[in-house]
Amino acid sequence: MKKNVVLVLLALLGATALFAAPIKVGLVTDVGGIDDKSFNQGTWEGVKAYAAERKLKVGTDVKYLQSTADADYIPNLSTFADQKMDLIIAPGFLFNEAMLTVAQQYPNQKFMIIDSVVQDKDGKNVPNVANAVFAANEGSFLAGVAAGLKAKADKKNVIGFVGGMQFPLIENFQVGFEQGVKAVLPGAKILVDYTGSFTDAGIGQAMAAKQYDAGADIIYQVAGGSGNGVIKEAKERSAKGDIRWAIGVDKDQYADGIYAPGKSAVLTSMMKRVDVAAHDVAVMTEQGKFPGGQVLVFDLKSKGVGLPAKNPNLSAAIEKEIAKYTAEIVSGKLKVDSRG
Repeated sequence: MKKNVVLVLLALLGATALFAAPIKVGLVTDVGGIDDKSFNQGTWEGVKAYAAERKLKVGTDVKYLQSTADADYIPNLSTFADQKMDLIIAPGFLFNEAMLTVAQQYPNQKFMIIDSVVQDKDGKNVPNVANAVFAANEGSFLAGVAAGLKAKADKKNVIGFVGGMQFPLIENFQVGFEQGVKAVLPGAKILVDYTGSFTDAGIGQAMAAKQYDAGADIIYQVAGGSGNGVIKEAKERSAKGDIRWAIGVDKDQYADGIYAPGKSAVLTSMMKRVDVAAHDVAVMTEQGKFPGGQVLVFDLKSKGVGLPAKNPNLSAAIEKEIAKYTAEIVSGKLKVDSRG
């Protein structure tokens, strides 16, 4: 499977480019909705940032359509194509087949998919689709280091992972996380569960309760809306004095974990800068440099993944160790395992 891969430096285009004629951007959400505190919301923030820079009107020049079921993907993408939006963005690999179908039906329309690569039946990248992918294993390794060091400091050795649907892309988070934990806490026991959903917070909370009851001190959730249930469980236990931690994903979820003034159950978050990816591809499209058929790789070196700049629940010593491992990954000294 041949891919045209381009390594990108985040925000470079947005910071240095001369503005051309602003474009109209449409975002189609997956079933998690626009306020999922994850992928959809983060991507929409990038679109809105582009609109703010260009003084575009949200709801007219840039807008979104929410999907309530997988069956909505093709109609929603087609609606924006019929409206001749300049760029149509869909966040998540669940859009892969729908985007292939619609992109082939509208060959002159520009599309962008986040976290996947759209290819035709011959394994070739589709020329009117820009593909943004993220080295989630690298960012997850750092989350694993944070979890392992925090558990070690608290004299704990059970750590959990709750994923959404079990696909290679989500397993990539798991692999990097496990490697990071083991790098600093070799004797750790890592519990793994998959919810089978990205939208069911109830299942996510039930999975978290099971892992916390089994002794987990910290759980890394990579489950979209289902993962919000993991954070809820950590908050509820911590509020009662049974301090437990969750690690957020896609965006900084510290605020989502607040259960008392100045206290959050979110230890840290593995951020995918989907907002910058959406923003920068909009800028490229505006400039007549739409990267159709290309794969834009957002990794640790390009600051496309990583932990937040501020992590109130991590000690200075843990932050220092994370910085050391970050440098080793960026330099190539340390290779992070991957799957998918």
